[in-house]
Amino acid sequence: MLLYGRNPVLEALRAGLVQELLVARGVEEALVQELKTFDVRLKFAPRIELDQIAGTTDHQGVIADVEDLEWASVDDILDRAESKGEELLVILLDGITDPRNFGAIIRSAEVLGAHGVIVEERRSSPLTATVAKAAAGATSFLPVAQTKNLPRLIEQLKADGVWVYGAAGEAARPMQQLDYQRPLALVIGAEGEGMRRLVREKCDELVSIPIRGQIQSLNASVAAGILIQHALASREAGAKK
Repeated sequence: MLLYGRNPVLEALRAGLVQELLVARGVEEALVQELKTFDVRLKFAPRIELDQIAGTTDHQGVIADVEDLEWASVDDILDRAESKGEELLVILLDGITDPRNFGAIIRSAEVLGAHGVIVEERRSSPLTATVAKAAAGATSFLPVAQTKNLPRLIEQLKADGVWVYGAAGEAARPMQQLDYQRPLALVIGAEGEGMRRLVREKCDELVSIPIRGQIQSLNASVAAGILIQHALASREAGAKK
């Protein structure tokens, strides 16, 4: 797979995933010197060649040849929480098909400290270079898994003691009123449509983010970031009591 963009490429280099680098002639010397610190072959080419290969001018002067991104398993995510000695916090995505939103949610989940992201096979963007770029390299570090049936997975998680909170703008209970001191899955639905009815019905609680402005909705990736941060901050505050 071809991966482009400076942050995604640098993170892939740090993770040892890059096989070869294509660099645009004329990029700043500081970037070239940083790339040379990795034991990877550098090939220089005119910028227009990178435009053609990437199919976009948004490559920032560098393209990496990496192994295809691979899906993790749900067990990988559960094991990650257990190995860290932390209460599970996993993000479930219902119908996030835009690759930039998908990547942004992966990025927020990794940066803020969630243990993984799970999507349904038929209702998600695939793991593409666009997703990896939007994730700014987080796909190299955070397990992202697929499930064939999200409502059934929710049932399995609940049977294992995981609480499931679904984000819904019209929910009566704001995020400040819920308990986060427990194994937890946060469900983020598609923009405009929200969660499917069956997914919504499987949730233990529906949660809203307080809106103070005139616009009454948030981008899905922004909502995910707010809820992840609030959940983990609440856990930290509870641990200090």
